[in-house]
Amino acid sequence: MLIDRLKAGGPAIAKQGILVAFILFMIVFSVMSDRFMTTGNVMSVFRQATIIGVIALGVTIVVIGGNLDLSVGSMLSFATVLVVDLHDKIGPELAIPVMVLATLCLGAINGFLIGILRLNSLIVTLGMLSVIQGLVLIYSGGQNVDIANQTDTWFRFFGRGAIFGVATPIIIFLGLALVFHVIMTRMPFGRRVIAVGGNPTASVFSGVPRSRVVFMTYLISALCVAVAAMILGSRVMGSQNNVGQGYELQVLAAVILGGTSLLGGSGSILRTVLGVLMLAFIQNGLILMGQPYYTQWLVTWAVIIIAVWLDVAAKRGRLFSPIA
Repeated sequence: MLIDRLKAGGPAIAKQGILVAFILFMIVFSVMSDRFMTTGNVMSVFRQATIIGVIALGVTIVVIGGNLDLSVGSMLSFATVLVVDLHDKIGPELAIPVMVLATLCLGAINGFLIGILRLNSLIVTLGMLSVIQGLVLIYSGGQNVDIANQTDTWFRFFGRGAIFGVATPIIIFLGLALVFHVIMTRMPFGRRVIAVGGNPTASVFSGVPRSRVVFMTYLISALCVAVAAMILGSRVMGSQNNVGQGYELQVLAAVILGGTSLLGGSGSILRTVLGVLMLAFIQNGLILMGQPYYTQWLVTWAVIIIAVWLDVAAKRGRLFSPIA
């Protein structure tokens, strides 16, 4: 009887599970730690979540289009090292656009191989992950980079500044989320991305330029990485050559947790924002409870498994597959 109820409620749980889980986690951690819901801690979590959040916005669009982007971690390392290194050489006025253009070139390579040549996105971006990290090591010579004069440069505004008392990274993150939400829900491009991800063959026969749409999704993903690199470099005022290592896992976890289907064709920018915040608050809560750092990775793994399970359940209309 219980299993029958779970089966019947599968689609509803899959749709509302992220919101319910988020509320439950907030309640549990609030009870476990009196510092969890303080204003200072909440704003700190929001600020720390912006790097992953900005990247997750672009990856969400890629995944809705039916593809993956596992190269964002190495791309973040490349972009951050580049903008920090060029800051003292040519100034931030030129360093930022050069970094953005270079990062867009990497995104264009992904888009060309996957969108135009129709190669598998998992294989291509996994390969690009290694290639880009190699480029970072060649460019930096294996050395970390730092900005010399960290107090007098206006570049610090992106990572350390504030507007009307709200941290600049938070404003950038929420502003981009709003823009991409409008694009995906109100503009033709968003409908085309959903069509390509839902049924690539049908979208082509419907006149949707599949190759161009996929290409653009990877440019958007690269642009989001460039913005995240600008925030990260400005916050730290330096960069390690592997600073983005592991970000691809956390970004993908947030995207999946937000309800974006790995099968393509469905997803939401605003729900990705919720997924990002949920992961950030979980990690923060575990830290306040004195849990070791590796516990966060175990929880992230569990979150991915549960989210994928709920995604598949929503597609087939049941939580459990019948036993053959």
